[in-house]
Amino acid sequence: MKFKLKRIDWYIIKQFLGTYIFAIALIIAISVVFDINEKIDKFLSPDVPLKAIVFDYYMNFIPYFANLFSPLFTFIAVIFFTSKLADNSEVIAMLASGMSFRRLMLPYAISAAIIALSTFALNAYIIPPANATRIDFQNKYIKNKKVDYVRSAQLEIEPGVIAYFDRYDARSGMGYRFSLEHFEDKKMISRLTANSIKYDSLYNWTLIDYMIRDFDGMREHITEGSRMDTTLTIVPSDFLISVNDCETMTSPELSTYIDRQKRRGIGNIQTFQIEYHKRFAAIMAAFILTSIGASLSSRKIKGGMGLNIGIGLALSFSYILFTTVTSTFAINGSLSPAMAAWIPNILYTFIAIYLYQKAPR
Repeated sequence: MKFKLKRIDWYIIKQFLGTYIFAIALIIAISVVFDINEKIDKFLSPDVPLKAIVFDYYMNFIPYFANLFSPLFTFIAVIFFTSKLADNSEVIAMLASGMSFRRLMLPYAISAAIIALSTFALNAYIIPPANATRIDFQNKYIKNKKVDYVRSAQLEIEPGVIAYFDRYDARSGMGYRFSLEHFEDKKMISRLTANSIKYDSLYNWTLIDYMIRDFDGMREHITEGSRMDTTLTIVPSDFLISVNDCETMTSPELSTYIDRQKRRGIGNIQTFQIEYHKRFAAIMAAFILTSIGASLSSRKIKGGMGLNIGIGLALSFSYILFTTVTSTFAINGSLSPAMAAWIPNILYTFIAIYLYQKAPR
């Protein structure tokens, strides 16, 4: 069935997207002012170049922050301009002319689709490289949150091959009390130990004061040496995991990283899994929150636009709070990352259905 967008559809789309962009611009302007005020002491340091502040930090901070709260801006935009339409009796006029509420939702759905696809493209491919630059700036000039030291790191680098670092220091590229164990049919066939190990370049390591013990039944062959170059299919980033690392990876990179870490037995990857699923959940969130906002604010009520905006803000902040709570449960291991990302959408889908049924016809 073909349909043609009418003038009223284009009017609603322009109002929706225009209000959305205006809300983002307003909140971002306020956020930048507060952020500058918070970091002004750091920015005034002679070691921090103005060019880096503007281009490395704020030019990447603005899209990151805008996209992070895109569901909130979407909801506020729908509530604001739809309440205005209802307050001016424009919604009543549309419905009285024979347009069904379902048909009225078409331009809303198109606008939500534009926002959802844009948000996903930014989240999955564009913002992560920008985040890498922004986070590097923060680590260098504001506060270093990069993990450069780890103790008791163990991982499976290949099937049946287990590596262990008693400790590793990224600043020097040195690991200490290193061991590498090979198993076949659950039996150890060799064990390499080294007092220290130095990372050279991709997969290239240097063993220092090493000993290799090869087991052949009851026999044991020992090889010792002071220095040996070797290849290990691990890099320090496999076990030096910082809290913001997931934000610097595109979705394909995130998926590959998660799969690799699972195979190697790395346990603390919940944050990466949550970030991966959230990027897809955000697509659905745009439609759900748009439906809730339009259904809630399309009725002209006593108290006017202010009451609708108040209810809308309460619902939008409760959505963000609920998302934060479920993510915390997932990080603690009480909930799967996929469920943590999708439970808020599932719950608010029921709210959207209820409000849609109660919307004016």
